[in-house]
Amino acid sequence: MAPAVPSTTPAQTGTAGRNAWTVVLCWITVLLEGYDLVVLGAIIPTLLKTHHLGMTAADATTVATLSLVGVAIGAVCVGPLADRLGRRILLIGSVVLFSLFTLLVPLAGSVTMFAVLRLIAGVGLGACMPVSLTMMAEHMPAARRARASTLTMTGYHTGAVITSLLALQVTDHWQILFYVLGVVGLVVAAVQWFRLPESEAFVSAKGAADSPRVPFTELLKPAYLRAGIGIWVASFMGLLLVYGLNTWLPKLMNDAGYPVPTAVTQLLVLNFGGVVGLILGGFVADRRGIKGTTLCWFAVAVAMLATLSIKMDSDLVLDVVVFLTGVFVFSAQVLVYAYVTNYYPASVRGTALGSASGIGRIGSIVGPTITGALVAAGIGHPWGFYFFATVAVLGFLAVLTLPRGAEHTGVESARASQAAEPAV
Repeated sequence: MAPAVPSTTPAQTGTAGRNAWTVVLCWITVLLEGYDLVVLGAIIPTLLKTHHLGMTAADATTVATLSLVGVAIGAVCVGPLADRLGRRILLIGSVVLFSLFTLLVPLAGSVTMFAVLRLIAGVGLGACMPVSLTMMAEHMPAARRARASTLTMTGYHTGAVITSLLALQVTDHWQILFYVLGVVGLVVAAVQWFRLPESEAFVSAKGAADSPRVPFTELLKPAYLRAGIGIWVASFMGLLLVYGLNTWLPKLMNDAGYPVPTAVTQLLVLNFGGVVGLILGGFVADRRGIKGTTLCWFAVAVAMLATLSIKMDSDLVLDVVVFLTGVFVFSAQVLVYAYVTNYYPASVRGTALGSASGIGRIGSIVGPTITGALVAAGIGHPWGFYFFATVAVLGFLAVLTLPRGAEHTGVESARASQAAEPAV
């Protein structure tokens, strides 16, 4: 009897192990960013109620804005660096930076120092998502890139759900939320140092003679410009919605007449819907096309956001509408990222995704700022939701301008298939 032939070789087993670490560690990194995204919105009512450091609504808006300025800086800067130096080292360094400065936030002695610490932590935080999404996209075959992006981003909203649950438990002891994030972040960075492999696509693109490095200015040339403009506008609108809602939803709900516990619970419902929407959106997009799915998602988001402007007497109806808002708003934004990872080649993918995230982060600054101004003026509800619905319409129109396909995708799929075949 002939000896049994093993179904997998040691090399394949090792590759599977490295791939598993990539998936897990990138997902956890994005979870940390999702946790941080919601933490400020969850504690703003408490900070204002207790007058922590003498903080006012205007101060809270400034802190939220500067946090997002830092995130935008990190997102813009990381793309070219990740394409030049590698994904791994940039991701680890970014996690360490935001973790250390997050631990210092509760120790701030003034509103100014509170804001500065959030600004610096934001720089590290902003770099995490583009690099994680790039590594996950390069880990998956081209035909599953939508699911790669949406799967990674389930971590984002899982983190937001965790923050919402913790915020309901710790109430006035909000400092615990920052200590938990900082400590866990440093532990994750240590594990990444020992277990996170470099992206094989990056290594191949860096060493291949037929894959020259593409500068950022290449994105401004006719071959990429149409897609670039549509992506940047859609990302701007999408992140405006994500950050505007997560920062101010509890306050908007409270202004509408809902009690604070109900208002904070809606943040939990919103992000739970986000997780469900990401799983559903990636599945549909890989089968029906990323562009068409994104258009559909933005369209439904418009309807849900407009509906939230109506005061609802039934908690069940409110929960359903907020849940569906999370399903479609958050995954619409991530599907824009999925389009980027599918459209651009590996040599410029990090730069393209970093630019989309960085320009989108400007929207993440504008959203909380405008919403905060509406809240300060006493018209947060319903005008905050009218504003969000209008933004979703603009996101829909931006996606409408995008090219439907990507010529290089088939080539990458063929190369990936050849690379996956065992040697004979």
